[in-house]
Amino acid sequence: MNANEPDELIACHECDALFKKRELPNRTSAKCPRCGSLLYRSISSNLDKICAMTLAALVTFVIAQAFPIVELDANGLTSDTTLIGAIVALWNEQMEVMAVLVFCSTILFPLCELIALLYVLLPLRAGHVPPGFNGLLRMIQFVRPWGMIEVFMLGVLVTLVKMVSIARVIPEAALFAFGALTLMFAVVVSFDPRALWDIASRLGPREVARRDGAPPVPTDARQKS
Repeated sequence: MNANEPDELIACHECDALFKKRELPNRTSAKCPRCGSLLYRSISSNLDKICAMTLAALVTFVIAQAFPIVELDANGLTSDTTLIGAIVALWNEQMEVMAVLVFCSTILFPLCELIALLYVLLPLRAGHVPPGFNGLLRMIQFVRPWGMIEVFMLGVLVTLVKMVSIARVIPEAALFAFGALTLMFAVVVSFDPRALWDIASRLGPREVARRDGAPPVPTDARQKS
């Protein structure tokens, strides 16, 4: 390790013990020797899982937007709507602010996070850092608190329970898609995008060497220098 580079430290969230953070082999984890708590997991194994889950969440997101959420049957009259249709209805009812908030929190911000994650995850798995990497990670951290798919799903379920007494409620494909999407987002949100900077920092010297025409420097050689 270069003497000019500061050691990366990590603190145990249980006992506050401080350790040097080291690169782990695939599918392994580091635990605190004092209290046994989990410190961090191997980034590469998490990368495969989160990449697959993000891609599945994006497909499920498209399904949830394309199909009706529920169908209501009251006295022989049936009606159904998609999430986009509900937002348009809010706008037409002179509730523009509410329509914009629902659009941003249930469509725009979750979609931006999924697309940005895939944009950085797929190239990192292929072994190179995509353009705009740093800015996209900061954008993901900014929009993540504003994505509220789970809050929307909870509101839909509460509304359906109240509607059962006055109409026959028929669940449609989008309702199940939103339920699955809520679980997928729970997994995606559990992944800290800051961990991707560790991968990018290791790929950086190899990319520079490749562009200059020199062979990549082995990890062991970099640590001894």
